[in-house]
Amino acid sequence: MNIKENIDEGLRSIQSNLLRTVLTAMIIAIGITSLVGILTAIEGMQNSVNSSFADLGANTFTVQNRYNNNFRNGGRRGKRYPVINYQEAGDFANKFRSEFNATVSLSANVGGAIQVNYQSKKTNPNVNIVGADEPFLAVKGYKIGSGRNMNKSDLENSLNVAILGNEIANKLFTQIDPINKEITFMGARYKVIGVLQKKGSMGGGTDADRLVIVPLANGRGLAANRALTYNITASAAGTNGEEIIEAGRGLMRRIRGDALGKEDSFEIERADAMAKNFEEISGYLRIGGFGIGIITLLGASIALMNIMLVSVTERTREIGIRKSLGATPRVIRFQFLIEAIVVCIIGGIAGLFLGIIIGNVISNIISAGSSFVVPWLWMAVGIMVCIFVGVISGIYPAIKASKLDPIEALRYE
Repeated sequence: MNIKENIDEGLRSIQSNLLRTVLTAMIIAIGITSLVGILTAIEGMQNSVNSSFADLGANTFTVQNRYNNNFRNGGRRGKRYPVINYQEAGDFANKFRSEFNATVSLSANVGGAIQVNYQSKKTNPNVNIVGADEPFLAVKGYKIGSGRNMNKSDLENSLNVAILGNEIANKLFTQIDPINKEITFMGARYKVIGVLQKKGSMGGGTDADRLVIVPLANGRGLAANRALTYNITASAAGTNGEEIIEAGRGLMRRIRGDALGKEDSFEIERADAMAKNFEEISGYLRIGGFGIGIITLLGASIALMNIMLVSVTERTREIGIRKSLGATPRVIRFQFLIEAIVVCIIGGIAGLFLGIIIGNVISNIISAGSSFVVPWLWMAVGIMVCIFVGVISGIYPAIKASKLDPIEALRYE
């Protein structure tokens, strides 16, 4: 009996015990769904994070205030570093632009936990107000969904104009175009000139969706007598991102007057740092997801082995007839092995479709707007695992069937 005949015989056996086969295949499908679903969701989230930082490049970095360590160590309070002021930020921007032909943006957090109002509607008090310049959106990877960015006139004249995060716009302007509408916050009235595209919850997107951007000078006026801390975001063309960042570090140390051999009085954060961190974390998540899927498939393989043993018992007389007609133990083993593998592949194919759908749904819930992912590698791995489970589950029943004595098998009722 050749391979095709064995497969046909296996399919006929499956059809004769359809309910049992479907239930077994469903167990296999659940295992493959958990395996492929988890890995698909991780791939989707990884792609979302990567796309969030794709436009920034490896040479984009932010110089920001070093957080003060207020914890006491050995009875002494930790060192406090002076904040980055407007003069230092401006000096860095001018020198870095001229030296590296770079794009540099200055920004400052004017207020946090602010409530924004439009007529009778208001947001939750969780809005961040940021004063920024024209290049801010480009170097931060934010994109305008509607309206426009701030222009030279807005900045030079310190106009009361604002760009809203997507969540704020949806909260205040239900089925209304927010452009040119006036909102109020921090006791001042502002005209909306733009709305950012939705960022979602990955890559710091939630902060972007709850953001209001105003001209930098205008933001300084809103702060009144409060001293603001300025962030500097720079992006320079170059083949070596590390060299660009180290050059920026050296320039800022000179501006801040940091002594040779002393630690930086500021922090530098790379734009792609979060993407790299998530890539590392996703590696552990993949291992965990693979482990969960394998454990589920292990339970399915035990169920499949039990069903195959029942099948061998039910078909003892059939096996005796086959052997009396010349079927060798090898042919009998192969037939039962093929049946187990076919059941696993049927369940595996169903599990692949369910896993891809569920994984992409989870990915979109966690990271809104992520693209549809078809994990071809994990699909291939899933099918290989199905075949492996089929072999493991079917090998013992197949050997048992091949060792049956034909005379005793023919006497079985």
